[in-house]
Amino acid sequence: MKSDCIQTTICQERKKDPIEMFHSGQLVKVCAPMVRYSKLAFRTLVRKYSCDLCYTPMIVAADFVKSIKARDSEFTTNQGDCPLIVQFAANDARLLSDAARIVSPYANGIDINCGCPQRWAMAEGYGACLINKPELVRDMVTQVRNQVENPGFSVSIKIRIHDDLKRTVDLCRKAEATGVSWITVHGRTVEERHQPVHYDSIKIIKENMSIPVIANGDIRSLKEAENVWQITGTDGVMVARGLLANPAMFAGYEETPLKCIWDWVDIALELGTPYMCFHQHLMYMMEKITSRQEKRVFNALSSTSAIIDYLTDHYGI
Repeated sequence: MKSDCIQTTICQERKKDPIEMFHSGQLVKVCAPMVRYSKLAFRTLVRKYSCDLCYTPMIVAADFVKSIKARDSEFTTNQGDCPLIVQFAANDARLLSDAARIVSPYANGIDINCGCPQRWAMAEGYGACLINKPELVRDMVTQVRNQVENPGFSVSIKIRIHDDLKRTVDLCRKAEATGVSWITVHGRTVEERHQPVHYDSIKIIKENMSIPVIANGDIRSLKEAENVWQITGTDGVMVARGLLANPAMFAGYEETPLKCIWDWVDIALELGTPYMCFHQHLMYMMEKITSRQEKRVFNALSSTSAIIDYLTDHYGI
């Protein structure tokens, strides 16, 4: 958390409280936690294009609490970055509550990652292995509730589903009883990667919950988002790769408009985004609007000035 940002980052827009948004009856459009990608600059961009709620990338709570360097590099925000949820990977209730207390003045809530299927995360006791540890999830939620004084601070979880959906419903009911604010459901099991998303399972989970539920998985356009929202009966939809490819997706654009590309250039330069991240986002955004030959040229560019020259020469804006 860089000191030059902290002084102005306390969120003033409590009217944008996520819980109120979920109870509005409108589709709540959410930017997913994406490692390396859903940082401040990208969150700023998608907010310009009708994204209602943004998550930070997953942050390892233990490192965040123990290392000032980790805090400075992993969490940067500003006054316009609201509403904001900070997602943590954790397996220890005390460390998670300490991390939550640190970010609580600068965010609307925290989310516990109970869905990451990557081997390293599960080996550390993070991510999707937590869907088999409802007692630990309960302890982490309870500890955060006890440690963070702000009663409006949300504590949510993001999960994958079990092969036996009854276990998932049981997990969600226990989480709800513990005081979880809402649950995001990625409609695949831990083993599934590119298989179809089980939207029917998300619907069943939603029907068994009184708290808000967000649907997640393979949503690539506003029309798909609205369809999933209707099919599942959920309170919002969360998008990851669809927003990387088209940050203006929630505003109804079928592919990234040129204005969005130049908005990204302006935002990234203003916020000092590292070159690798700046370039990578543009490669995602331009995937559908450039030819194979253009991709080869653009992807080989090695400086910010070369990128700006390329965009100016080819798109004349």
